[in-house]
Amino acid sequence: MKLNLTKPLIVFDLEATGLDLVRDRIIQISFIKIYPDGKEERDNLFINPECPIPKIVTELTGINDEDVKDAPTFKEKAKELADRFTGCDFAGYNSNRFDLPLLAEEFLRAEIDFDFSKCRQIDAMNIFQKMERRNLAAAYKFYCNRNMDDDFKAHRADQDTEATWRVLQGQLDMYSPDKQDDPERILRNDMDELDAFSRMNDFVDFAGRIVWKELTDGNGKVLFDKQNKPRKHEVFNFGKYKGMDVSEVLRKDPGYYSWILSSDFTYDTKQVLTRIRLREFNNK
Repeated sequence: MKLNLTKPLIVFDLEATGLDLVRDRIIQISFIKIYPDGKEERDNLFINPECPIPKIVTELTGINDEDVKDAPTFKEKAKELADRFTGCDFAGYNSNRFDLPLLAEEFLRAEIDFDFSKCRQIDAMNIFQKMERRNLAAAYKFYCNRNMDDDFKAHRADQDTEATWRVLQGQLDMYSPDKQDDPERILRNDMDELDAFSRMNDFVDFAGRIVWKELTDGNGKVLFDKQNKPRKHEVFNFGKYKGMDVSEVLRKDPGYYSWILSSDFTYDTKQVLTRIRLREFNNK
């Protein structure tokens, strides 16, 4: 089923040297840029991580140091990628938990402030887990009625990107209103709704160190805004101030901000914290 796009959609997948958002680096990025008129553009890039690729990653992806030695670094490609991604939404498989956070880190390391908060973030894995609960190969079999091993080489970003794009279209087809009687199994072809359905958490930063929490009055009753939606504020999700309002903590303990900036947190977490601090300073 063709998506009802209101702006271009980047369906993408990354391969990296590992799963640590602070220390690991991208070695391959593949994406399909789908325009509202249905036009599709594809690109597949190897990236030099400027560090050795672990043996276990090479065994999993087939990508070794020789493959990336002459490839550009992410910093060398960052401006071009940011220009191509500006004004787009994003979709992937497990992308909200890993690919988007790592991509955000790489942009920040390259000193490019790409604001993902303005992008819808569609995660086909979250849709699948909420509807059926399994992995990409099972999703491909379930929604496309084919074995992924017959059509693709596993654990390569370009192959997984193609599979994810087909799965996402299959999900929209299977859960369309004309095929489902149960309202809870209907997935409407609307990018805002897909974005909301794909999110598994209320993270403010990608790492989940700061989260959104509903505001309540003195009696514990949730407060609502003019649109009758629950009002929310940012709270810390770790450490000695867990559950406490971020702005309040920064006022009472300004040294905590300096400690986070000098410690082993992601650039994204530090940037989100800085934005909150600047917002509160400007609202004085």
